[in-house]
Amino acid sequence: MGMGTGTAGCTQCPYSRGLRQRRGWRRGSGLRAGSASHLQPLWPHPCSFALEGPGCLRGRARPGPAPAPPWPPCSWPPGAARSLPPRPSARDLGPAPASPRPAPPRPLPPAPLSLPDSRFLLPRGRDPEPPEAGAAVPGVPDMSFRKVVRQSKFRHVFGQPVKNDQCYEDIRVSRVTWDSTFCAVNPKFLAVIVEASGGGAFLVLPLSKTGRIDKAYPTVCGHTGPVLDIDWCPHNDEVIASGSEDCTVMVWQIPENGLASPLTEPVVVLEGHTKRVGIVTWHPTARNVLLSAGCDNVVLIWNVGTAEELYRLDGLHPDLIYNVSWNRNGSLFCSACKDKSVRIIDPRRGTLVAERERAHEGARPMRAIFLADGKVFTTGFSRMSERQLALWDPNLEEPMALQELDSSNGALLPFYDPDTSVVYVCGKGDSSIRYFEITDEPPYIHFLNTFTSKEPQRGMGSMPKRGLEVSKCEIARFYKLHERKCEPIVMTVPRKSDLFQDDLYPDTAGPEAALEAEEWPACRGPQLGPPRSLHIRCRHSHYRPQRRPRRSRGGWEAGGGDAGAPGTEGAGQGAGGAHWPPGRTAWPSREWGRLGP
Repeated sequence: MGMGTGTAGCTQCPYSRGLRQRRGWRRGSGLRAGSASHLQPLWPHPCSFALEGPGCLRGRARPGPAPAPPWPPCSWPPGAARSLPPRPSARDLGPAPASPRPAPPRPLPPAPLSLPDSRFLLPRGRDPEPPEAGAAVPGVPDMSFRKVVRQSKFRHVFGQPVKNDQCYEDIRVSRVTWDSTFCAVNPKFLAVIVEASGGGAFLVLPLSKTGRIDKAYPTVCGHTGPVLDIDWCPHNDEVIASGSEDCTVMVWQIPENGLASPLTEPVVVLEGHTKRVGIVTWHPTARNVLLSAGCDNVVLIWNVGTAEELYRLDGLHPDLIYNVSWNRNGSLFCSACKDKSVRIIDPRRGTLVAERERAHEGARPMRAIFLADGKVFTTGFSRMSERQLALWDPNLEEPMALQELDSSNGALLPFYDPDTSVVYVCGKGDSSIRYFEITDEPPYIHFLNTFTSKEPQRGMGSMPKRGLEVSKCEIARFYKLHERKCEPIVMTVPRKSDLFQDDLYPDTAGPEAALEAEEWPACRGPQLGPPRSLHIRCRHSHYRPQRRPRRSRGGWEAGGGDAGAPGTEGAGQGAGGAHWPPGRTAWPSREWGRLGP
């Protein structure tokens, strides 16, 4: 802002410099330092009556022209000797000028005219009623809070490795280049495929045998080629099946207390494949029914008790089969093939129920598993080699959800828990485990968390639900394979209470079979019931089911005799069937297997 007469001399005036050191000066607003109006006196100054602009009192412009000073302004030349003139008295100054009035504020523009809501037009003298809950009030923004975080009891699930003294040390894990888990576990034993010279072998350890494993510990070594896949029987914790490069499938009976010497004689040898067998999986509800798939693109379903083929499916897969997964009741199975297709097959009819071509565009291995409600969960690679997750409806028409994870090279191994609807995804060569919750609401696949460790994993095994510690709110336990170690990883839901948590442990599949091997082919439709449930109400992890009812020595009920049944020696014993153990008179459902017809 401009300044009037005498302003330039005021900066040179000793009177002004003296007044700047007194208490009567007030800082102006909006003017740069060093100007004549930077400091303003509370009383009139002989040289500053012409000041204008924001330097005036309270930073407002002084209306009208500046009043004339009672004496002429300073006219000292710059650099001349100056002395402070006598201070004028109040009589000389006369009455103090009136303080200027502030300028009136600028009026705001008129608001747009809006008609009031008819709900608030009430007669005079009547108070308006508040609006209903949830009703939008005109002119008032909606302040209702949106649900930002999805509610889930598994949102805080965390993984924690066990201590070193509870790991299994000095295990030489197999180096076979096959996308298998290399590990299988049940509530009694841990099985790991290991390196062996002169054939294939796998190690079977009781869960309590932790620490360093001796190199001379006995193994199961009956195969002449490397073992590619192993799987424990869901109805007997002492029976395990293995597939090998020697084109055979073998079923083994493990002693109750573990191996005391190398086991070389299998209970059953199943020969039917012409190339190596890379997949073996047991039927979830029928006893002694085993599925095997080999590199000859053939799927065989066996009756282990009689060592005979029940079904042979050899025209449904034109290329290598990556994996096979049964549905919950065992009426269908889904498969992932090298031709990038996912198929749902009815094995008893030998027909293709649904097929999805190019489920994942990438050429690397993919896997498919059945969920509890009939949907299919797949893992694979995109065209740009990015790892993907996908959820499909039972018709495999369009993906309900598709997510991309990262661009790593390892194949993703999914593990599904039907009781909690949580899918755990482990990548070979990764050092992390991601877990997702599957729901019926979009986006259907909800990311929960990631467990991360330092060392990469070469394989992974999952403990069945009946082998977990329910007192610690443990919902999953994995056995991670390192190069020379097996490390258990516990997944826990944090809870404060020590009581049994009903919402975390619904009825789960028990060790009792719903059908016999001879009864399963007669059930032609998909109306098979689910596995016989096991209601966990104990606080300890080891469940001991009741024994099956005894049967008479003379005859056996419908379904055929059991292997080694009491009575005539060898009666009811099929090819490769199990022998009746000495001193036993009935078949316990858990302590011994029923491998006969």
